[in-house]
Amino acid sequence: QLQASGGGLVQAGGSLTLSCVASGRDAGTHHMGWIRRAPGKEREFVAAITWSGSRVYYADSVKGRFSISKEATTVYLQMYDLKTEDTGVYYCAAERGDWLTLPDEYDYFGRGTQVTVSS
Repeated sequence: QLQASGGGLVQAGGSLTLSCVASGRDAGTHHMGWIRRAPGKEREFVAAITWSGSRVYYADSVKGRFSISKEATTVYLQMYDLKTEDTGVYYCAAERGDWLTLPDEYDYFGRGTQVTVSS
């Protein structure tokens, strides 16, 4: 199971930190990622981290503003300098494959947490 939290309403330029706790027998053995869906748009890869924490990946749109990290079975997404286009539902996701930047490759998704950035 994946339980995400930390979403909310923030003004443009503000910051938020999302958390995702993985639970279950294999928690901690999957690569983890954040996928978002903006209103009226397709799912979009945001950031990912390998199960060991040794490699991280970011969408070009968030590079330099977002930071993904993990501690045991909890994954964090620190978001700085938020923009209105960052608005959407953010889903924590997990997979064991090799394509961490492709939303369709993830095997498990949490329920999502809403992030709204106002201008």
